[in-house]
Amino acid sequence: MTTVYYTATTLDGYLADEEDSLHWLFKQDQDPKGAHSYEEFITGIGAVCMGSTTYEWVLPHLSDGWAYEQPSWVFTTRDLPKVEGDVRFVRGDVRPVHEEMVAAAAGKDVWVVGGGDLAAQFAEAGLLDRMMLSVAPVTLGAGRPLFPRPFDLRLVEFARNGDFACLTFDVVGPLERGPDDPGPI
Repeated sequence: MTTVYYTATTLDGYLADEEDSLHWLFKQDQDPKGAHSYEEFITGIGAVCMGSTTYEWVLPHLSDGWAYEQPSWVFTTRDLPKVEGDVRFVRGDVRPVHEEMVAAAAGKDVWVVGGGDLAAQFAEAGLLDRMMLSVAPVTLGAGRPLFPRPFDLRLVEFARNGDFACLTFDVVGPLERGPDDPGPI
């Protein structure tokens, strides 16, 4: 069982623009059966979690019912509209919620859908194992950051899917300066 942050990002590290739009994402060419295929990925997922902004983005884009068959946790500090399906609203430390998600996943993986700050909270708690990023050939200059904390990652796989560079990283730990690092330039 792994906890994975699977998402698309711009080359300059943003998930969405300053208005939380993904307009940049849907114009990219991608083979649904290629590298980082959602269809293949989701079969190994037993539980999902997301922040409130991601949840609020997903709601108006639903075609028929809740987007996920898996039990879903939404981290929020606000009251949000509830949809039909196994959706649980939570707040606070990710650790006890992660334990619940792992139990519910029944041996399958846990998916941190987004956003970047939530994924970073899991990483800081030592609970994020892997990042699977589909990097689009576009820059936004500002917006919702992919991962707003300094972390060391280890590249374990890369491929191309249409316009996307598909990168898989293991999460090593917080980024620390080495003994030969002279500090700021």
